[in-house]
Amino acid sequence: MVAALIEGNSTRATCRMTGVAKGTVLKLLVDLGKACAEYQDKSLRNLTCSKIQCDEIWAFVYAKEKNLPKDKEGQFGYGDVWTFTAIDAESKLIPTWHIGNRDIKDATIFMKDLAGRLKNKVQLTTDGHKMYLEAVEDAFGCEVDFSQLVKIYGKSQEKEGETRYSPAECIGSEKHKITGNPDEDSVSTSYVERQNLTMRMGMRRFTRLTNGFSKKALNLFYAESLYFMHYNFVRIHKTLRMTPAMKAGVTDRLWDIEDILSLLDGD
Repeated sequence: MVAALIEGNSTRATCRMTGVAKGTVLKLLVDLGKACAEYQDKSLRNLTCSKIQCDEIWAFVYAKEKNLPKDKEGQFGYGDVWTFTAIDAESKLIPTWHIGNRDIKDATIFMKDLAGRLKNKVQLTTDGHKMYLEAVEDAFGCEVDFSQLVKIYGKSQEKEGETRYSPAECIGSEKHKITGNPDEDSVSTSYVERQNLTMRMGMRRFTRLTNGFSKKALNLFYAESLYFMHYNFVRIHKTLRMTPAMKAGVTDRLWDIEDILSLLDGD
């Protein structure tokens, strides 16, 4: 079941593949996701990362924002949700993530958690969203080399009545130095944006046009916890030829799915 879930299958598809009841699959997801979240929260500390890229990725829970009933509007966990992610450009480790709204409050929570996991001063790059200006200052103060990569998009070419599911064409970008002395050649969000694609491919809940979306925000969190556990500790990065956790010095061995399952026993 775990292998099916981490390879991007939905809950119902996993049921069909394994012959296991839906309730059993969901219970495993919750229990294992919680264990993965707790383990990573404890182990991903005092990290010696040097170049961090951050971004946020959209999903929806229960229903899309435009289809929410009146009694669900404005409540977190219904409609649009955003997952903030950070990636180390060198080890490709995901040191932390956070599910919330795309606003200053949740951006600050995310950045403070990230800052608390780092052992040394880092170079940080985000997109041009204004919420990061205040969030990074609150979390890091002056102890960071912070830049924003602001992308410039052209006009949409879609015809009237058509729906666009991806951003307009990017026709350029600008590097804005915010704090410290960042290396201009390292100002990039390429790795974290590629990680967004990996997330969409690795979790059915992130597919844009699907009925496999999360019905509860907590289940989305547990699915992400399992995904990041597998990504950090089990999946060998083709360029690194080892896992991100090994490259970052978090572990000295290659994990497998059985090791993840052992977390349920507290090992």
